[in-house]
Amino acid sequence: MSGAIQCIDLGKTYYQGNQEIPALKGVQLNIPKGDFVCLSGPSGSGKSTLLNLISGLDQPTTGQVRIGGTRLDQLSKTQLSDLRLHRIGFVFQAYNLVPVLSARENVELIMQLQGVPAKQCRQQANSILAEVGLEGLEQRRPADLSGGQQQRVAVARAIASKPELILADEPTANLDSQTAESLMQLLQSMNEQHGMTFLFSTHDPLVMNYSKRLIRLHDGALV
Repeated sequence: MSGAIQCIDLGKTYYQGNQEIPALKGVQLNIPKGDFVCLSGPSGSGKSTLLNLISGLDQPTTGQVRIGGTRLDQLSKTQLSDLRLHRIGFVFQAYNLVPVLSARENVELIMQLQGVPAKQCRQQANSILAEVGLEGLEQRRPADLSGGQQQRVAVARAIASKPELILADEPTANLDSQTAESLMQLLQSMNEQHGMTFLFSTHDPLVMNYSKRLIRLHDGALV
């Protein structure tokens, strides 16, 4: 088997008292390296659950997830954390920037955790912020940036360490249409230039239109 992501007979069931609530049912999915894929479906369809399982933030009830051939269920908590740190970048709907850090410091943070030398962190953060259109704003804190600029910092942080996989949960949800279009053009460029694999979870038709492939979920099953 090969690819950036494989989900094999993946299922997730939650429990409320004695009641079983199936969130995912027998998902079979193969996403090749370098793909630019959108996961769509109504609220409650299982999109967020699937992203959480793919990232190793949650564990499946049945089946398995492989990232670049690595089985997540065979990794310890420490190994899972290491995989997320070095191989997966995250773009969150709510940005999740550290408010007391500048834009550059937010981007440097992941690289510092990876043990990258300080001088290299600074150079790489400046370069990537320029690449996402934020040159000259490196010292600003999140509160001094617009929503679109904060999302670009979040993207810069996600791609700073050149991960093989980017998971983006509703990346355009808080953006106006023009900013959202600009962001998707940026992510498409990152995909084409750096070969990173992107998986989006979204309701936004704009994101769907930019994707190379559309995967639809309904009631926890692929349709």
